[in-house]
Amino acid sequence: MKVLLINGSPHVKGCTATALEEVAHTLNKCGIDTKTSWIGARPISGCVACNQCRTTGQCVFNNDMVNIVAAEASECDGFVFGSPVYYASPNGTLLSFMDRLFYSAAEKLEFKPAACIVSCRRGGATASFDVINKYFSINNMPIVTSQYWNQVHGNTPDEVRQDAEGLQTMRTLARNMAWMLNCIEAGKAQGLNHPELEPWQNTNFIR
Repeated sequence: MKVLLINGSPHVKGCTATALEEVAHTLNKCGIDTKTSWIGARPISGCVACNQCRTTGQCVFNNDMVNIVAAEASECDGFVFGSPVYYASPNGTLLSFMDRLFYSAAEKLEFKPAACIVSCRRGGATASFDVINKYFSINNMPIVTSQYWNQVHGNTPDEVRQDAEGLQTMRTLARNMAWMLNCIEAGKAQGLNHPELEPWQNTNFIR
């Protein structure tokens, strides 16, 4: 089994990466393979609602990591999205990335466990944590929890490494992810698959 960790920070080796490394290391100790994808430091376009992905199967913008990660998602069993906190919200670049990924590749993500981690200097972590979790809850994805909200504190990677409780939360998250993946795998071995989805009922309130 394999978990894809997505670093939504513009810093490839910053605080967010430090937290994700703790998750990945613990997952590996639990026998779960990992891969970390960095979305990069360049601007990422938001979704323009062109709906071309409904025809082509991928996002019309092909100059960033969205379609690359969508292809990787097909081979993965779980996901961890990581973001720094900007103005009590996730990084805007990551949100643009997730808007397009979830709209164009939802079927590659659904029914696979997911979690998010956030990194902040001081405040805004839980608000950011809530925003990212909403992507999972709208796409039939089991949300993996930990002993506390998945956050680390620090202004530098070295400061994050001093956040003993934050790093413990990352390790607990990883062990819970491994446990859930193993439970799902055991269920599949017994012929228990995910529920069938009903045809979507699209109800508009203004007629």
